[in-house]
Amino acid sequence: MTDLPGGGLARGLLITLRTLGRRTGTQQYPDAQPVLPPRSRGVIGLLEENCTVCMLCARECPDWCIYIDSHKETQAPAVAGGRERQRNVLDRFAIDFSLCMYCGICIDVCPFDALFWAPEFEYSEYDIRDMVHEKDRLAEWTRTVPPPPAHDPNGAAG
Repeated sequence: MTDLPGGGLARGLLITLRTLGRRTGTQQYPDAQPVLPPRSRGVIGLLEENCTVCMLCARECPDWCIYIDSHKETQAPAVAGGRERQRNVLDRFAIDFSLCMYCGICIDVCPFDALFWAPEFEYSEYDIRDMVHEKDRLAEWTRTVPPPPAHDPNGAAG
């Protein structure tokens, strides 16, 4: 059909006629919220209690879009006569989503599961300078993370 002059046009018209009677798949987004698959990846959330300020996420980020500030606090000895310990305390944890390419390397390298994929996807801003989200906003997104799937005792991969 394409060997003849106008064959491509005829094939295009045939495809158009076949799809003319089908229902459209368009969803009216702001009015109708999309149904997302479980465990979908939207934005990165932070569980602040698990963060030990090891800085692995910031070091491994290819875009350098994670900003972490911390300070050290001295803790009293656990037992009498013991020595004092120092502990890192997280002051600032921010991600610049205008730079982030959503590769997930920061989530993969975190040894303490402080970072998660959250299914939120509505976090746009009118000004690009407002795309830097601090730890309080990142912690809000962690609440929307669904629990992981149940463990399969038979060991079958799914």
